[in-house]
Amino acid sequence: MNMQDALVKDIAIAVPGATAVFRRYKIDFCCKGGVPLREAAATRGVDLQNVVDDLTALKGEPVDAPEATEALIPHIIERYHDVHRAEFPEAIRMARRVEAVHSESSNCPKGLGDLLAIMAHELDEHQAIEEQMLFPAMGSGQYDLTHPVARMMSDHEDLGAQLETLAELTTDFVPPDGACTTWRALYAACQKLDTDLRVHMHLENNILFPRFVNTSLTMA
Repeated sequence: MNMQDALVKDIAIAVPGATAVFRRYKIDFCCKGGVPLREAAATRGVDLQNVVDDLTALKGEPVDAPEATEALIPHIIERYHDVHRAEFPEAIRMARRVEAVHSESSNCPKGLGDLLAIMAHELDEHQAIEEQMLFPAMGSGQYDLTHPVARMMSDHEDLGAQLETLAELTTDFVPPDGACTTWRALYAACQKLDTDLRVHMHLENNILFPRFVNTSLTMA
């Protein structure tokens, strides 16, 4: 995508996280989003290249993860933990906005803001335990962490159920016909959260965690 000549509303929909960048530069991506980014930046009197740089710096699709434990753990923290923390607040803000403005619409995703807020809170607690306790234990050479790993995997099961609800509320992340830019950007953000969280849990459940589980205990 040629960011400079793309319409602001198209960038907001196609690039999860772009709405936060636009808000930072006070660029209207909803009601006045049908103009090229170049024009929008000029109207606001902001440096176009700075906006483009911030947009291109946003995290994209999941990349291949390193194999070694000492590299995989920092990768999970940087690529997933930190990204979740950055993206959930904007998704919650957009959900609250859509629910407030379109509350009378039959397609309004009522309860989405609350769901995202609960997910963010529980995920924050979950990730804090991993970063403060579990991951340091793994890095110190403790190879039997069966019980704490089991707790983390139980949390993942709960999160998986929440993701199913997320898909239901957003009709599989497909906005209704005529949805405003914020609504469409919200569903794009939710879809990215869903994708990232599923890959995140896969890396932990199926690659990292099994290295620290005593299979004889789990089979007993």
